[in-house]
Amino acid sequence: MLAGKRLVILTGAGMSTDSGIPDYRGKGAPKRNPMTYDQFLASAAHRQRYWAGSHLGWRLFDSAAPNRGHAVLATLEQAAVLTGVVTQNVDGLHVRAGSNRVVDLHGSMDRVRCLNCGQMFARVSVAEQIDTANPWMTEPDAVTVNPDGDAEVTNWQDFIVPACTVCGGTLKPDVVFFGEFIPKERFTEASDLVRASEAMIIAGSSLVVNSGIRLLEQARRRRLPIVIVNRGETKGDSRATVKLDAGTSETLTALADRLLS
Repeated sequence: MLAGKRLVILTGAGMSTDSGIPDYRGKGAPKRNPMTYDQFLASAAHRQRYWAGSHLGWRLFDSAAPNRGHAVLATLEQAAVLTGVVTQNVDGLHVRAGSNRVVDLHGSMDRVRCLNCGQMFARVSVAEQIDTANPWMTEPDAVTVNPDGDAEVTNWQDFIVPACTVCGGTLKPDVVFFGEFIPKERFTEASDLVRASEAMIIAGSSLVVNSGIRLLEQARRRRLPIVIVNRGETKGDSRATVKLDAGTSETLTALADRLLS
């Protein structure tokens, strides 16, 4: 079904579980109430709690390595089989694995933006600022980190929040919070990849987030073959040409072996 076709892939949190980053929508994952954009803007205490947890989450993301699935997609892109990767993940692992055409639908944790002046910073530099201002803060023996890079912490009340070094304004990781819209140009770029492709793979996403369903619908309306690879049910199962209840790394590796042979 996929042989000889140009593919686009949409990836979700299940893509990164083999890299040690949890899937908060997978089977057995704890329920959580992520911070909304309005909460982040409205309260200095909320920004304290978020940045304390985000700093610990960033440490995990920064130390995580791309897995076989990420590497396979980079290989398929180099072979001109894959038009590009659209990802709902914010961990940056696709780029680190060597993929060049990556649309970060929900942003990336390795960038930080000032909400006042718009200046963009590398996350590494902001992390250094945080470490300097909070020398007491060490990673606890056990910390729960979520796929959006926000860790569950309790000792955040003394945390000193980083500020923009240009204007002193409010900093926010360049990720889409709940209650915040995906930038129009970013979704347009993802749609362009779907239009340039002849088949679609969805890997490791339960398709709970509306952006994924919208891209699936674009592919379905064009009558493209749609393959979903995910452990457990997804909201798009009834619309898929084929649904595989399986892990992403092993399935994509086996698929690439066939497509490249």
